[in-house]
Amino acid sequence: MAQHTKVLVIGGGIGGFGNALALRRLGAEVELVEQAPEFGEVGAGLQMSPNATRLLREWGVLDRAVETGVAPRYIVFRDALTGEELLREDVTGEYYEHYGAPYIVAHRSDLHRLLMEECTALGVTLHNNVRVARTENLEIDGRAVARATADDGRVFEADAIVAADGIRSVVRAQLSDDEPVGSEYVAYRGALPVSQIEHSGDMEAVVVWMGPECHLVQYPLRQGELFNTVAVYRSPSFAAGRLVHEGDDELREAYRDCVPEVRAALDNLSHVQRWPMFDRVPIENWVDGNIALAGDAAHPMLQYLAQGACQALEDAAALEAIASTSVFADPEHHDPSRWNAVFREYNAVRQPRTARIQATARVWGESWHLTGPVERTVRNLLWKSADKHGIWDYTDWLYGEQDYTSARADAQRAGTGTAG
Repeated sequence: MAQHTKVLVIGGGIGGFGNALALRRLGAEVELVEQAPEFGEVGAGLQMSPNATRLLREWGVLDRAVETGVAPRYIVFRDALTGEELLREDVTGEYYEHYGAPYIVAHRSDLHRLLMEECTALGVTLHNNVRVARTENLEIDGRAVARATADDGRVFEADAIVAADGIRSVVRAQLSDDEPVGSEYVAYRGALPVSQIEHSGDMEAVVVWMGPECHLVQYPLRQGELFNTVAVYRSPSFAAGRLVHEGDDELREAYRDCVPEVRAALDNLSHVQRWPMFDRVPIENWVDGNIALAGDAAHPMLQYLAQGACQALEDAAALEAIASTSVFADPEHHDPSRWNAVFREYNAVRQPRTARIQATARVWGESWHLTGPVERTVRNLLWKSADKHGIWDYTDWLYGEQDYTSARADAQRAGTGTAG
């Protein structure tokens, strides 16, 4: 008689659905619980680099992601004070051949919907209005059981739990007493129909304008029907502990010295809500018995490398790869006793990589936001001196093929280049 393992995923964001999809593909019975009354993603645009789109292809959803998104031709960096173009990287042609997958941008809600629909089609069971209060490991009739208890008393049991419950993860709090770290930077976002945009910029590119303690990002979405704008700046009010929108004066003041094109682009933003930017200091352990963290619950990072969603999908791919030769080695007779070993290997493989990305994202943001004229001049010279062939030394570690088994991942890290 066939024996199948059951997995509970906590969190209905991109990371939660990515993990549910990957484990359901292996044959697990998967339940996913989400605290919100409806599934959905807030925000606007999302950048998906080749390390993530490669996974979407493996899972059979890349074509749909491209159809609802945009595959830009260029990634462009400019100085927001002078307007000078510092780097224009073609992410088609040789770049595509080098990484074997495209660089795409998509509306966050479109990618979220795509993953949810795929999970539903594969038979993942979904629950809303479930706010998990705690998790625990038990032994019942000689078998390890992972249990999640909701704040309304409902109980969900499985052989394993993947907690993708975000930067303020309830499950992480059971493993670590650390807290989110405020960056003092906030983001305003807007994704508007192109017909309503007066300052659309380059419709073939993702454009990043780097300014003192601020930057602006622009790119098209939904096959050019929408135009996405993100403004990020150091906020005195956030630094003082105030998290909510307080009017446009602070936003406008942050960009006062930027070129007119950047200042005008602020009209494209939604001025109703702002997103204070947090991350956390990396922790070494993500695992408690048959319970493991994933996505922002494990490794919340600042947005400067555009890797938050990408790394959540990498988590899912790692669990899929490791579990496929362990728990799921026999497709008809799963071995739930091996979940803890799977999670330990997953932790060992993923934690060093995501910790590096978290740290690099912080440094990357600092380099974008330099204030001194000498520092900015040196930065700009370095950016302008980079050519297409030299780029690989700085991006292969992030976008290149990953191996998710311990021995080969260790060897890969030992041979990593100088980027970061």
